Amino acid sequence: MQLETKKFTVEQYEQMAEIGFLQADERVELLGGNIVYMSPIGRRHAAFVSRLNKLFFGVFPNDIIIWPQNPVILDDYSEPEPDLVILKAKADFYESAKPIAEDVFLLVEISDSTLAKDRNIKIPLYAEANIQEVWLVNLNEDTVEVYRHPAGDKYNSFNIYKLGDNLSILAFPDVQITVDQIFGKG
Repeated sequence: MQLETKKFTVEQYEQMAEIGFLQADERVELLGGNIVYMSPIGRRHAAFVSRLNKLFFGVFPNDIIIWPQNPVILDDYSEPEPDLVILKAKADFYESAKPIAEDVFLLVEISDSTLAKDRNIKIPLYAEANIQEVWLVNLNEDTVEVYRHPAGDKYNSFNIYKLGDNLSILAFPDVQITVDQIFGKG
């Protein structure tokens, strides 16, 4: 039996928030037209967001914006809230309009209990939106999954980096980060 469902647009989703249908403290995001509950932020997850935020401030050039746990509009039906995003600099820091996929240099998801959702739902949405590079920090295995070069709802390049490995960013090839730094071991 197939159930019919209603897909919401970003505009409808934002209107629901404005009129109070979605509460300000309600942890939800719009993925493929579906309003999806987000997992509570655990202690380890929060620490990784803070660690990466500090690390990124130290290694990236000044002409970018680091966007932690804030929305990015991918298309008419998706407005996720990734853990960290490296965005093109904008003088008003995106006050006049939320960032869109074309503004993204690097998008990072930090995953433990959300690993299946991030891999199977969010990563394909990021590929469809043409996000050039996504990192999935896998807290369960102390690895970083790097997705690059989107094609449809998949990425043509996929690599797993482990402790001891170095990472570079497509948009900033001179920026080097180690997996050890990401996991607070270096």
